[in-house]
Amino acid sequence: MCGRFALTSSSADLRNIFSGVDFDDFPARYNIAPTQPILVVIAGEGRERGSNLPDRRAVLVRWGFTPGWVKDPRDFPLLINARAETAIGKASFRAAMRHRRVLIPASGFYEWHRPSKESGGKPQAYWIRPRRGGVVAFAGLMETWSSADGSEVDTGAILTTSASAGISAIHDRMPVVIKPEDFSRWLDCKTQEPREVGDLMQSPQGDFFEAIPVSDKVNKVANMGPDLQEPVVSERTLPAPEKQRPDIGQLSFF
Repeated sequence: MCGRFALTSSSADLRNIFSGVDFDDFPARYNIAPTQPILVVIAGEGRERGSNLPDRRAVLVRWGFTPGWVKDPRDFPLLINARAETAIGKASFRAAMRHRRVLIPASGFYEWHRPSKESGGKPQAYWIRPRRGGVVAFAGLMETWSSADGSEVDTGAILTTSASAGISAIHDRMPVVIKPEDFSRWLDCKTQEPREVGDLMQSPQGDFFEAIPVSDKVNKVANMGPDLQEPVVSERTLPAPEKQRPDIGQLSFF
């Protein structure tokens, strides 16, 4: 699951990673929550002949996916995540998987370890970020919902998959991360069928992310400062991530 994330990198950093995308300047966001606007990267509508840059553009959507066939969003559950394993076959996500795959820039995400009631332990929040820093791209889906009066709302969801070894001790799910070399393939909904990009919907290697225990201030949407990511002392010790096998190259997002 992914219920909160952050995007604190500069627009210049995003332009370096998402080649060819013109990002406006924006403030750092340390506590992005469902129903709020999120930045997504989509395939463009065609560049001028001779351009050697990828055809992409950035738009804002509401985090909370609403299928086009829904009559009244108030009567429909808020879909902030979509399971990668089943999204192709789900009525809510089937069309978006085929026609509207997007990338969601993030500096990291928050997750909560919730111990069993029998253990008597307290929930612990974690700030989960790339060990090397920088920006990652979550796999996402987008849908434009149209009301009876003709108004439109662009909505989106984050695809999730089974957590990597380093994160599974906190939660069994995590966002799907798309590598830069796969951006074009993921966004290409004209020639790449959903099943042809299924191999991209994987969790990164166990040591790619690091999990930092933080306070429960992230639970409140009103808290939006960098102090949300300050480490705290946790009673819980996470197991070390699995060692990388020698025959696998280091996963890089830069």
